[in-house]
Amino acid sequence: MELTLAVDGPFDAAATLARYHRWGEDPATRLDGDVLRRVLRVGERLLPYEVRTSGTVTDARLTVTIPGGGGADVERAVTTEVRRLCGLDFDLPGFYRMAKGDPALAPLVEPLYGMRPTLAPTPLEMLIGSISAQQVNLSFAFACRARLVRRWGTPVATPGGDVYAFPTPPLLAAARLREYRALKFSTRKGEYIRDLARGVVRGTLDLDALTTAPSADVIATLTALRGLGRWTADWFLARCCGRGDVCPAGDLAVRKAFEHHYARRGRTLSEEAIRRRSRVWGEHQNLAIHYLLAGMRLHAAARGGEA
Repeated sequence: MELTLAVDGPFDAAATLARYHRWGEDPATRLDGDVLRRVLRVGERLLPYEVRTSGTVTDARLTVTIPGGGGADVERAVTTEVRRLCGLDFDLPGFYRMAKGDPALAPLVEPLYGMRPTLAPTPLEMLIGSISAQQVNLSFAFACRARLVRRWGTPVATPGGDVYAFPTPPLLAAARLREYRALKFSTRKGEYIRDLARGVVRGTLDLDALTTAPSADVIATLTALRGLGRWTADWFLARCCGRGDVCPAGDLAVRKAFEHHYARRGRTLSEEAIRRRSRVWGEHQNLAIHYLLAGMRLHAAARGGEA
């Protein structure tokens, strides 16, 4: 089966998909050159597929190949997941119109034109990634998460090598803490992941329903879980639910980006001050944060080049 997805607005595939290798390997979402490979779980079936981009940034098309096909249900499921992986539902043209009036965002539009935030393919993957990233650098977090995927995920052969279906909640729920520690997770993080998986298995936590709940309910549900706080809830809203009016103001990198672009030299901004500042962007807060963070990487790269 082969599907072609048109993109509404610009799409820079290289800039958008760079997050799948920027901080390390993701065995569940493999990016090999310009080919993105994943395994879709449909009931008990594991269906590998690959995504290729053609055309220009202003006229991009995505071709999705699913060996063996699978019918209308598979087509819908793959289309939904690919749109998430590539951030296709974000309103970039609307954001750019707004950004032209912002002194920090306006200079970022041209060098980052077509870059989109990617969304986590599943809420479980998002939350385990967030737990992995607590109080450590992203390279170490990616390495821990990759070990978890290889330990309990299911490898599926593809033309580009094995791609892993993400581990199921029952497997994560049944694992022993010493197994998590062997993957370099702390005992606490092992407990958080296992508790999360057990909540899904027991039916006390419906992650799919959570993605469509009001933002206040999402925050309340996640912050009530052991080991998850407002930082995780905000990023879940932004990078799993794809909500536009979200600012993860408690994130250290976000705070540094705001201080770099908006604060007076040497001044620090409180979390509430960052939230107040971001509200002027309305439904484009999520995109604005993504561009400010990318702008910081551009700034760091430029300084490194000068050195």
